[in-house]
Amino acid sequence: MFENPKYITCGVQSEIPDALMVLMRQMIAAMQTAQKDYLQVFTLMKTPTGQHIVHEQEQPPYHYELDVPCGDAVNAKVFVIDDLTHSTMLLAEEY
Repeated sequence: MFENPKYITCGVQSEIPDALMVLMRQMIAAMQTAQKDYLQVFTLMKTPTGQHIVHEQEQPPYHYELDVPCGDAVNAKVFVIDDLTHSTMLLAEEY
């Protein structure tokens, strides 16, 4: 999963910095789990020093948190959905 063509929605393109989009894709690729769920959830929170990222999936359970320095941090919830032919990154409110 997630090794197919990748797309983003207009909401992601306008609200999420490019570096964070790349980082989230890298976090999916680097997951240490036996299986990846079709739905990956990222909760992005601004911190005084940058960006706090919570990466989760439901089945099998997966949870990873990361803090990175970031001058253009955002508060958002982002879904990455894989339907076996392509994967799409979208804001939760676009679902």
